[in-house]
Amino acid sequence: MDPTSPHISDQFYSKRVKNLHVRHLRIASPETPVFECAKRMAVEQVSCLFIGRSDQEILGYITDITLRDRLLARQLSPQIPVSEIMEFNMVSIHPEAFLVEALLLMFRTKSRYLLVKNQEGYLGWISRTKILTEQSQGPFMFVQSVKEARQITELKEKWARMPEIIHLLISRGMKAGIVNQIITTVADTITQRVIERVLKDIGPAPAKFVFFVMGSEGRGELTLKTDQDNAIIYEDKANEHREAVREYFLVFATRVSTALNDIGIVFCEGELMAMNPKWTHSLSHWKQNYETWIQHASQETVMNYATFFDCRAIYGKTNLLDELKVFMDLQLQSAPERFYVNLGHNALQYEPPLTFFRQIRTEKIEGEKQINLKQTMRTIVDLARVYALKYRIFETNTERRINALTDKGVFSAKEAQELTQAFDYLMSLRLENQSQLILEKGKKPKNFLAIDQLTKVQSVTLIEIFKVVQEFQARIKIAFTRSL
Repeated sequence: MDPTSPHISDQFYSKRVKNLHVRHLRIASPETPVFECAKRMAVEQVSCLFIGRSDQEILGYITDITLRDRLLARQLSPQIPVSEIMEFNMVSIHPEAFLVEALLLMFRTKSRYLLVKNQEGYLGWISRTKILTEQSQGPFMFVQSVKEARQITELKEKWARMPEIIHLLISRGMKAGIVNQIITTVADTITQRVIERVLKDIGPAPAKFVFFVMGSEGRGELTLKTDQDNAIIYEDKANEHREAVREYFLVFATRVSTALNDIGIVFCEGELMAMNPKWTHSLSHWKQNYETWIQHASQETVMNYATFFDCRAIYGKTNLLDELKVFMDLQLQSAPERFYVNLGHNALQYEPPLTFFRQIRTEKIEGEKQINLKQTMRTIVDLARVYALKYRIFETNTERRINALTDKGVFSAKEAQELTQAFDYLMSLRLENQSQLILEKGKKPKNFLAIDQLTKVQSVTLIEIFKVVQEFQARIKIAFTRSL
């Protein structure tokens, strides 16, 4: 069945993890011989066995694939303790999370299984197969088909189908934040497939590296109007052959970005891409960049480089970016006041389009009165970023930043609700407008919305949202820009 068919089960989108039958945790101690674990998996007909002292002290797990790749392929003895081959990268999710979120988490972390965990501890586990059985058609089978694509032409066809899928999901009332995650997951997967293709063509990298994304993709907030924002960090020991290593990675990055541009994820106009020599460096060089941006902050550097605080690894040795973030944390702890002053000023650059009489102020573009939805949303993005960095929260997603700040008592529950609802509403309008421009008018997606397309209810809602944004901007003026 066509994954964008109107017959997709709506129930899937409202189901939560707790609505599934969560499987009982089967535990083996770390000292158990591998053959005994395999025998138990065969008897109990399970493909996953958790390793630990109890069901609340889980150390790792093994799967059928673990037995194949870490035991048989290495010709190890089945008598060895299971702790010698177990995997550690366990991923957990709360039972209140939507199945949609669980599936996206699995795609993002390449996990076949998720532990289900609440405040009391582990409740059990669920498999990707189980969730896909619940959703036998729809966008997630489409995401799976993207993961299986290898040719650039095939990836281009997949990306071209995104407007159709997004239009369907928005029209069915799916939360914009989850739609963003779907677009981001597809874009990440396409980029990963392209990177694998390029590595196959030009040979393995001469050093460990991580390819990371920034901006809207780094925040997991991609829309249909997106360009590339990416960079590369490679390990410091590569400095011994600095020129050869840089030459490889610049050729590699150029091949990756050119292929993405051909697919439809276009070049960044500001050249914020790894193919630009400014954005491919060793870890020590990147640390110098962040130290300069934080310790010697100016209004110009903050405006130009704020997007680098929204970075997320999508391929390679993620520990390189993790180490950079640890360094960034140390720098933030000793950041001069002007760093936050300038970040705060960043969130005041754009005034919500309200007239003195509290009506929507428009711009005339192509003969139509329009408003810029991206600019209005950018204020909320900047606001969440400055508070997150001030309180050393390293989430990159705007809504998750707001939630984390609420947990710390920075925002009240009502303030957080106002901000997240405003952000989600603006994002929904933006996605709906972009998909309609592509599907119905054959135009390129844009961030401007014609005012005459709005219903009275939408106009009133936008006015209230703009008031909320103005109130938070006033708060930023007091909290961060007293010296301006």
